[in-house]
Amino acid sequence: MPADTAPAPRRVRDLPALAGFLALSAATWFLAAVPIRSAGDWFAASAQAPWMPPGWMFRSMWMLLYAGVAVAAWLVWRRGALRGGTLAGYCAQLGLNAAWPLAFFGLYPFLGAPALWVAFLVITALAASLAFLTLRFGPVSRTAGLLLLPYFSWVVFSASLNLYSAIHN
Repeated sequence: MPADTAPAPRRVRDLPALAGFLALSAATWFLAAVPIRSAGDWFAASAQAPWMPPGWMFRSMWMLLYAGVAVAAWLVWRRGALRGGTLAGYCAQLGLNAAWPLAFFGLYPFLGAPALWVAFLVITALAASLAFLTLRFGPVSRTAGLLLLPYFSWVVFSASLNLYSAIHN
């Protein structure tokens, strides 16, 4: 039997679990979007990096990346390895990903420019948690480890935009 083929009874349990991981990622994505939608005009008027992509690209990319991390976590869960430090890393990246827009968009009206530095610290911690998670997922499932790489790359790219904003606003 190939390594990625599970016996029939396990497959029945796998689909609801995959749906659960996707739902958790979708809920995180939705929560992260709330401060972005209510950011007001300050962001549009702020100094933004010349390499800033259009807003529609951010929404599309985050949705795809959240789906990828859900599938990656599910693959690791299927092998019984989403526990201990790996589970903590998975939960940390979900929490940090939801916390970043709150810090960047939500705190700015109250704190001004210091909020952008707080957000930069949050996104740096998110990148570190993703590096950790990639190192934990990769040995369990090569596919899961590879699914995290675009997410990690996008977070590093987003951190560069955050840093530009923090320096120039």
